[in-house]
Amino acid sequence: MRRSAPTLALCLALSGITGLAACTTPDTRPPPAPAGLTAQAGSATSVHVMWNAAADRDGVTGYQVFEADRLVRELPAEKTMVDITGLTPQTGYAFTVRAEDAAGNLSEPAAAARVTTPAAKAEDRAAPTSPATTTARATGPRSAQVSWTAATDDTGITAYDIYQGGVRIHTAGPGESATALDNLRPDTVYTFTVRARDGADNSSPDGPAVDVTTPPASGDGPTTAPAEFAATASPGAVTLTWTAPDTGGETTEYELHVNGTPTTVIQFGAGAVPSGRAEHRITVAEPAGTVWAVKLRARLPDGNWGSFSAERRITLVA
Repeated sequence: MRRSAPTLALCLALSGITGLAACTTPDTRPPPAPAGLTAQAGSATSVHVMWNAAADRDGVTGYQVFEADRLVRELPAEKTMVDITGLTPQTGYAFTVRAEDAAGNLSEPAAAARVTTPAAKAEDRAAPTSPATTTARATGPRSAQVSWTAATDDTGITAYDIYQGGVRIHTAGPGESATALDNLRPDTVYTFTVRARDGADNSSPDGPAVDVTTPPASGDGPTTAPAEFAATASPGAVTLTWTAPDTGGETTEYELHVNGTPTTVIQFGAGAVPSGRAEHRITVAEPAGTVWAVKLRARLPDGNWGSFSAERRITLVA
């Protein structure tokens, strides 16, 4: 992953050969150390390490994760969390992270995050219960707080995992009942769920889903996300309903995503654009039991797509 920048001596030598007057000065300035580093034991043999994303101006292209002085992972710049597995139960570990830029300059290590793995539980195959309730609120255009009630497990909870759209985005400790989420997008609907995890890495089913809409950032207009989105499965069909966003005119097109992939554009012709609540029915051929994660976004008057609605997970029925 490390790349060496050309040295000044080589640059001058090439100038003499080619007749160039000068060369670009090598980039030798390292990026700043990653901030917000945390480490949370997820099980007796794994630890979840997280840190804050670098600012765009820092030019970071990747991260190196260390346990003590040993390099254990190398990640691209868009990844700011990783599970370190194969650890020893009841053992203390110290993790740190260094940022790397395109010239191969490494930052100073972030302040070490220390964690101790819990004891292993032999033959624990029972998953914890789900958190019974989940609540959330936006705390700014790019942040939110998610809260949940405690789950139970016969051997004890070791972590709570927060998911957004089926992807884990954060891990909290066993004694926590709320967490702050950063690096969100303004004017966007997020759907969060929480799962409990025990020392054998058994995860509970999702707790109740909760929607959060981040407010527009300063200077942004009203939200462009379809509101109150719902999806209902019936034999051979799925019915979608939503409230159109305020786009400054009639919204005639919506792009439907199923399991993260755009599948169709729903169009309403002249005179058929619904006022207020919209509805669309889809005929499906997939077998009963198939799980869909569905969400919508509207075509804006400028031709761009707006923000996504909340995501709904449904199981198809025969």
